[in-house]
Amino acid sequence: MQAIRLARPRVSVRRLATAAHASASTPAPAAAASVIPLSNVEAQWENMTKGDQATVHRQLEEIQKKDWKSLSVDEKKAAYYVAFGPHGPRTPVSPPGQGLKVFLATMGLVGIAGVVSLAIRSLSPPPPRTITREWEEASNERAIEQKLNPISGITSEGYSGKGFVTQK
Repeated sequence: MQAIRLARPRVSVRRLATAAHASASTPAPAAAASVIPLSNVEAQWENMTKGDQATVHRQLEEIQKKDWKSLSVDEKKAAYYVAFGPHGPRTPVSPPGQGLKVFLATMGLVGIAGVVSLAIRSLSPPPPRTITREWEEASNERAIEQKLNPISGITSEGYSGKGFVTQK
């Protein structure tokens, strides 16, 4: 039986350059690691690969184990951005100013609907003559003449309702 060897791709390790580490460290060869400036993590974060983001995250976790008073401003900003920045699940759903556009579009559509409603109303025929108060009162009189619904309706004893009248 012959063993098959799988070749592993070589991955370059990127390291953070901080003010504390830059002065204390010796210059590394250019082929060994590329440097990510910590002061610019916010701008580079979206362009980094997932592996680079994970590396930055792990390195910031190590940096944060130190006393927070000894951290530089850039280290604190980078740590805050990686932990709470607008990336990943916290990426804004809509761009800034989108709310105003949606509001104006909604008001425009409501205005158009109002104009269409008024146009339809102006072109519609007049209401039927049976919807007037006089017609409904005449319907009540006719129901009393015909003794309509004598148990619980308009011709029952002690009826105090309006009968067919619905208009004010």
